[in-house]
Amino acid sequence: MKNEKKKPLSMQAWTPETILRLSGDYWKTCALHAGVKLDIFTHIGNDRLSAAQITESIEGDLRGVTMLLNALTAMNLLTHTARGYANTPAGKSFLVKDSDQNLGYMIMHHHYLMASWSQLDTAVRTGKPLRARSSQGDAARRESFLMGMFNIAMKVAPRVADAIDLSQRRHLLDLGGGPGTYAVHFCRANPQLRATVYDLPETRPFAEKTIAQFGLADRINFTEGNYLRDQIPGNYDVVLLSHILHAEGPEDCRKLIKKAVSVSRPDGLVIVHEFILNNTMDGPLHPALFALNMLLGTVGGRSYSEAQIMEMLADARIKDIRRIPIETPNDSGIIIGYAPARPSPATTPSRENQT
Repeated sequence: MKNEKKKPLSMQAWTPETILRLSGDYWKTCALHAGVKLDIFTHIGNDRLSAAQITESIEGDLRGVTMLLNALTAMNLLTHTARGYANTPAGKSFLVKDSDQNLGYMIMHHHYLMASWSQLDTAVRTGKPLRARSSQGDAARRESFLMGMFNIAMKVAPRVADAIDLSQRRHLLDLGGGPGTYAVHFCRANPQLRATVYDLPETRPFAEKTIAQFGLADRINFTEGNYLRDQIPGNYDVVLLSHILHAEGPEDCRKLIKKAVSVSRPDGLVIVHEFILNNTMDGPLHPALFALNMLLGTVGGRSYSEAQIMEMLADARIKDIRRIPIETPNDSGIIIGYAPARPSPATTPSRENQT
């Protein structure tokens, strides 16, 4: 029984023990956040250091540092011997800053969200956000948000790019594209494709760094603007709306989709990539919890169901709307359709339909 796979939270048979364990799990979360914020894993790196050495490195208190190191060891993120503390393979891969698999930015983004989550009851009573949007916070919060999105997108974007055939498309608009990770992976998968990342001015340095990192500055450009307030320049045969609808209320989502259609060529492909609720709005778990995160951080944002997204696309006269099957590490989904004035029917541009 010890090797039995742990059931998803939504499938657990609740007992007093499992409920109390869930209630106290934030202790582990806080220990992880403190370890990342204090750069414990990065200071250790490939070494094995004593508690005193680590205390000196982070200018901490020996008692407090030792307790944190022991907790992280109990969580199997560090190992501990008489010679000191060392990273486990997971700690070294995912929590050391110079690792190409580092999740530290996303963990710090989660850390900055915790103060608002601790007041969820207030947001539920008032219906009002308790924090500013992460993209509009101070420099540290904005960096954690944007680079955290990069961390996650590096695992998801290759799967999304592989699921949708853009081999006959020439110019993609990544609307609200943040650091440009999806534009990068679509261009890598489609050598003929150019892309424009459209986002706020403060996002430009992060996007240009990402684009240059992949050697795609000659094929991907960045355009500054507010996608709700400003006119979007250009004309595109693919428009990607990846994880931007959830930050807006239904009225602004409709406006945004119609703006996407307005810059689409006839037969242009519109791609919505989101955390999608089922049509009863009560699952899957991550989109249901993410809706609460939007309650805490936006005026009207929420998770939308498949039916709601499809209805908004249809309202913008988008045709042949359908969901493309995909499995991603964060349970996101894809819905596509074609801009109006489409000359003739065609099949879904899914890789599975071409085999």
